[in-house]
Amino acid sequence: MHCYPDYFEHRHPQDELDCVPLLAAGLSADPAHIFLHYEDRAVRCAEAAAHIAQLQAWFERCELAQGDRVAVMLGNSPEHIYLIYALMLSGIVWVPVNTRLRAAGLEYLLQHAEPKLLVIDEEFDAVTAQIDCGNTRLTRLPAFDAAAAAPTLRTPVIGVHKPLCIIYTSGTTGAPKGVLFTHRMMRIASEAALRVADVRQGDRLFMWEPLCHIGGAQMLLLPFLVPVSLHVVPRFSASQFWSQVTQAGATQLHYLGGVLDILMQLPPDEQPRDHALRVGWGAGVGAAAWHATEARLGVRLRECYGMTECSSFATLNATGKPGSIGKVLPWFDLELLDEHGRPVADGEPGEIVLTSKVDGALLPAYLKNEEATRAALRGGKLHTGDHARRDADGDLFFIGRGTDSMRVRGENVSAWEIERVFAGHPAIKASAAIGVASTIGEQDILLNVQFKGAAVEWEALHAWAGERLASFQLPRYYRAVEQFELTASERIRKHLLSRDVCDAWDRLAR
Repeated sequence: MHCYPDYFEHRHPQDELDCVPLLAAGLSADPAHIFLHYEDRAVRCAEAAAHIAQLQAWFERCELAQGDRVAVMLGNSPEHIYLIYALMLSGIVWVPVNTRLRAAGLEYLLQHAEPKLLVIDEEFDAVTAQIDCGNTRLTRLPAFDAAAAAPTLRTPVIGVHKPLCIIYTSGTTGAPKGVLFTHRMMRIASEAALRVADVRQGDRLFMWEPLCHIGGAQMLLLPFLVPVSLHVVPRFSASQFWSQVTQAGATQLHYLGGVLDILMQLPPDEQPRDHALRVGWGAGVGAAAWHATEARLGVRLRECYGMTECSSFATLNATGKPGSIGKVLPWFDLELLDEHGRPVADGEPGEIVLTSKVDGALLPAYLKNEEATRAALRGGKLHTGDHARRDADGDLFFIGRGTDSMRVRGENVSAWEIERVFAGHPAIKASAAIGVASTIGEQDILLNVQFKGAAVEWEALHAWAGERLASFQLPRYYRAVEQFELTASERIRKHLLSRDVCDAWDRLAR
């Protein structure tokens, strides 16, 4: 048995950095304990355990076995959380589905992951009716029977390196990649979240993130690691944010996707003078906005860097140096390498390359994608494709992604996913999606379009795309080009495309 006491302070000596024993023990230790709040609803461990046990019985009726996959397309709710816990405890692989996926994106995920079931809310009936689900059976969550005899939670032996879930990430060129995210990776992600968010006993964690993201999923184990509670809302809402935070007495805010930009633009009188928020943790606050953000929102910022492939987090800025993503977490080693694999000097940009002292902290593979796995994992090292520089103090500063992707409202968006949809429009010869500066969040999408003949009205083209792309994949700007400059291999030279949107059609300015 390995022991990493210096890294994971909440780990029991007999704990193998696992999820199942932790969750099972946490649910049974104090049945009356309230660990979860959903709007005005308080959830005790006993209630959660009863729901989970009934779901495990439902799995049996559905003839699901360890290793089978179940895709989940649900909004935030206690029932959604119960389902995730039940899948986790049963060794059935959870496939989170972004609720904003449409048409080609959803169909691709189902065909690639091949889940036996797709559990959906009623609101997604129309979306799923338009696609080929293959051998995947669509179903609803079963109703909970409060009068039924309480079944016992089952906790079969599940290896820590077995997949807990398959998380699809669009961080690189090409089709989305399914990260095989193991039980150990989820446990490490949870431990890292405690550290990054500076979680303390008695904290109330505000949880608005969709559970299809690692940012939300990694928080589900936190109440079983330390005495804290989760305060879950259906989604982020600027108009309700401060009332929700005040009602919850929330102490932490996870920010991404322009959340802080939105809050900073609210009228000052909408923010209460006194609130319990102590920490804002996430990524994307620049040095110029750092102190103003802390002063206005009344929180201490703790920036980090990470990706799903490295169990979510790799660095933490615990000192408050403006604009920095801080230093590497103790269970990782981080190098900044040039294109020849050589270390770069302080101040010079280099690719972030990670190795881990903990067995299983890095992804084992991408699902059905040996080429991508070989490209990412070389010589036991994770090549992230992201670039940073290090200052003389050893603090890191994120520079950007070295891939053909964009960061839109907290989502990694592959240009390939957008362009392959527009390639299906009969009037379009070629298109190129690029990221441009945004006033809220990281980037907006500009789609450059070369038509085959007569141009299509932008409004009509955007409406066509709205039926086929997730909302975060939809371009904000559209621009017509007569012809693209191509490489010798017939690829569009995107670096030559203008990022100026003055001559582009803006769908928000209609």
